[in-house]
Amino acid sequence: MKIGIRIESFRKNFEESVKLAASLGVDGIQANATYGELAPENMTEEKIAWAQKILDDNGIVFSAICGDLGHGFMDKEKNPALVEKSKRILDLAKKFGCDIVTTHIGTVPKEENEVKQVMRDACRELAVYADSIGSCFAVETGPESAVELFDFLESLGAMGVRVNMDPANLVMCVKDDPVKAVDTLKKYIVHTHAKDGIYLEEGGYKEMPLGKGYVDFDKYLPALHEIGFDGYLTIERECGDNPIDDVKLAVDFLREKKAKFGF
Repeated sequence: MKIGIRIESFRKNFEESVKLAASLGVDGIQANATYGELAPENMTEEKIAWAQKILDDNGIVFSAICGDLGHGFMDKEKNPALVEKSKRILDLAKKFGCDIVTTHIGTVPKEENEVKQVMRDACRELAVYADSIGSCFAVETGPESAVELFDFLESLGAMGVRVNMDPANLVMCVKDDPVKAVDTLKKYIVHTHAKDGIYLEEGGYKEMPLGKGYVDFDKYLPALHEIGFDGYLTIERECGDNPIDDVKLAVDFLREKKAKFGF
């Protein structure tokens, strides 16, 4: 398993963030391509070459590119534009040699209804397109249980929509067990977020530094190893006053766990 960093965690620009990631000795980064520097509409061939040179000069690759458009795919009227932009982000990722675009699709309804079918239609179109170019969209876990997400993915009839496993989201949002979720979703997991957190009994949740929340990494990481996952543990820190220090601590935490278990 390789260590990556979601560079938005640094709250710096792309070049500064890549250099910071390299200074920590990680293998890859995940970056947002829905707006700003890396958005498809801003990425000319010259800009792609510029970004690739920064990556190459620092010995870094993309673990995944974030294509979360902030809406999900629950609105039939909005979906055509969202699906089209998602495809363009997948095309952009391919130019960087990256086959994974992470996204949120919205909360999958428990029961069959019109919204669920709207989501299924959009995700099936994305899955078929991703399959056609040898890539995939990776849905982030958390809004629904692992079992509910698995059943939805099974209904698509294509493998181009898979899973970005976020154990913290599962414990924070739906009180699901990340270890059991790994087994449930094993055929779909292509990328993971290394994140931790707790749910609050009074409602809501709180993100925590790695090892300080409810994710049992001593069971979760071996579970990933058991299913043959050898992709990225990509650190994501979305809050906190000292994000760079928190990311450094997370890198050290993961290295210690990898050494402990020998992978």
